[in-house]
Amino acid sequence: MQERLIETSENLDLDFSKLWIILKRRWLPGTGVFTAILGLAIIAVCLQKPVYEATGKLIVKKNDQTAALTGLGQGIGDLEGLNLQSNPVNTEIEVVRSIPLLQKTIAALNLKDDRTSEPLKPADIIGKLKLKNIGGTDVMQVTYKSISPDEAAAVVNKLMNVYLENNIQTNRVTATAAGDFIAKQIPDVEARVRRAESALRRFKEQNHLIALEVEAQGAVTVIQTLEGQIAQVRAELANANTKLAKLRQQVGMDTDTSLNLNALNQARGVQRVLTEYQKTEAELAQLRTRYAETYPGISNLKQKRTALKALLSQRISQAVGKTRTLADGKLQIGESKQKLTEAYIQLEVERLGLASRLASLSGEYNLYKQRANILPKLEQQQRELERQLKAAQSTYEILLQKLQEVRVAENQNMGNARIIESALAPEKALSLKPMIILAAGILLSVVLSSGTVAVLEIKDTSVKTLKEARELFGYTFLGAIPSLTKKAAADGKNAEATTIALPVRDTPRAPIAEAFRMLQANLKFSSSDKLKVILVTSSVPGEGKSTVSANLGAAIAQLGNRVLIVDADMRRPRQHHIWEKANTEGLSDAIVGQVDYQSAIKEVLPKLHILTAGATPPNPVALLDSVQITSLIDNFAKSFDFVIIDAPPVLVAADALMLGKMTDGLLMVARPGVVSSNTATTAKDLLQSSGQKVLGLVVNGVILENESDSYYYYVKDYYMEEDSTNRQRSTANRKAAS
Repeated sequence: MQERLIETSENLDLDFSKLWIILKRRWLPGTGVFTAILGLAIIAVCLQKPVYEATGKLIVKKNDQTAALTGLGQGIGDLEGLNLQSNPVNTEIEVVRSIPLLQKTIAALNLKDDRTSEPLKPADIIGKLKLKNIGGTDVMQVTYKSISPDEAAAVVNKLMNVYLENNIQTNRVTATAAGDFIAKQIPDVEARVRRAESALRRFKEQNHLIALEVEAQGAVTVIQTLEGQIAQVRAELANANTKLAKLRQQVGMDTDTSLNLNALNQARGVQRVLTEYQKTEAELAQLRTRYAETYPGISNLKQKRTALKALLSQRISQAVGKTRTLADGKLQIGESKQKLTEAYIQLEVERLGLASRLASLSGEYNLYKQRANILPKLEQQQRELERQLKAAQSTYEILLQKLQEVRVAENQNMGNARIIESALAPEKALSLKPMIILAAGILLSVVLSSGTVAVLEIKDTSVKTLKEARELFGYTFLGAIPSLTKKAAADGKNAEATTIALPVRDTPRAPIAEAFRMLQANLKFSSSDKLKVILVTSSVPGEGKSTVSANLGAAIAQLGNRVLIVDADMRRPRQHHIWEKANTEGLSDAIVGQVDYQSAIKEVLPKLHILTAGATPPNPVALLDSVQITSLIDNFAKSFDFVIIDAPPVLVAADALMLGKMTDGLLMVARPGVVSSNTATTAKDLLQSSGQKVLGLVVNGVILENESDSYYYYVKDYYMEEDSTNRQRSTANRKAAS
């Protein structure tokens, strides 16, 4: 229980810390909105004048009592809602509040604005007018506020009188309009009756209708007869198909082949040539048994056989109408097979006749079936036309009756409302409530200022804290590098330039140097495999990936490992600036073979070497996609214990994605205040889609004042204490030197 209370207390502290950080970031717009709203509330209290309120009452009846007594014109002007939940009094309240009635009241009383002496506008009246339905009654209460008590009473009384006049006039206009409408409708309805009669007559003529029931019974009888005939023909056709299949098996050929073969066997020209061809084949076979192929007789017979074969093909084409390729043995058939073929052809003719008859019966059946199917629809249409005729006749009779009633009722409508209590000039003003206005102003100020801060915070998509960066990327967290100065951390554009310092080399005992050593230790234990070559990149420029590469290399070299830092950012190389070395020759020159990579490598610290980017090529991607870069990385891995490749940002160029596949893993650098959530998400998607092995995340340039975790408050105090110690030590050294 005690542990839960401690945990809850810590969570509350963190939430308040986050809120305090947001307020520090957005205090100026929030304070501005709060002050403006509160100032308006104070001004409203100071400018208030005494206000008087006058009240009058109207009773609203649902219908005209005169019409109810006479029975004529009932319903004209009745106040009925469109649904059961609506209240007619509420509807009349909106009528009283309407612009035309307010304009008539203003004109009748000559109401003017005290400041401009201009006539009041309806909006000015509406703001001071209050209308309500007294619960459980048909009474409308009209209330108006004014700085003049006489004006308040006059506006209420005049507005009620204007409403009564408008109500009477509206009811009379309604009755007149109803009469005019009915009078205009009578000719149309009369014409509709004639059109309905004509439509029914044309429908019967077009569809040849006399008695639908008799026609339907006759159609059923014919359909039944046709169904029997169709069934009989289908049975005969099935029997013919069965016989035809058996004959096809005996004949051994299809219908087309049978017809063609029968025609060829009866063609004398074909048979004569075939006989001569077979005779020539026999003679050729005899000569081949006695003589060699060179014998003149054999050559002559071959030529004769070729000519006969061509002539035979020509005769076959003439006999069957097209070229057919048939074996010689099929061109002559026996008498029995000839009879089978003729029977097969005769049966096929009978089958085709049955199929034609079946199609004819089916077509006739479909016609009767279609007619039978549309008969119910025709009957339905006829009934519909008869109903339309009856309705038109009924409407015509009703309109004639109503027209007489409306003409009588036009002059007897007296309205649906009357005044039951006129307004009197109030003697006392309404009590002022300045404290309520101030309280409302304070509450509104707090709400709007909080909303302003919230909107600004939501619209700001930049990553602000270490926790946001970790949650956004979701990679293994390997370390956090504090910002060197507040100014550097706040200026995202100059972040790279202000973090070029090498604390691992220049101030090895400083806490920021320890942060890089902690990164080196976490990187070592982050993977079960031994890391040899890693790539350091970021989402966008300005996140300090070159500074992280340089200090990480220095931290690893201090442990006695031979380390090589390769500047592969050929578009914006930074390593030669960090280490203050010339960039006359480097990686690009080694790739194209202009220099030996070993001569281009420079030692900047014991065990630490760098290979600068070299001359800027026109197309860095072409160099990084070559076989030479793969060979160079392999040589680097063999010559050094650890290789760090400083690559361009992921969203700037494809270099990092290409080089990442050649290394043991990729180290992602993110800087709060520089990278946004959108760019971080895009970079993460690119890394995932390209199949990169991401070793983890390094958050660079952490602003300790923005962190809500208690751990970072401790680190902040530790840094401040360490900086104070360093300054004291530096002062003492200067004094000793002097």
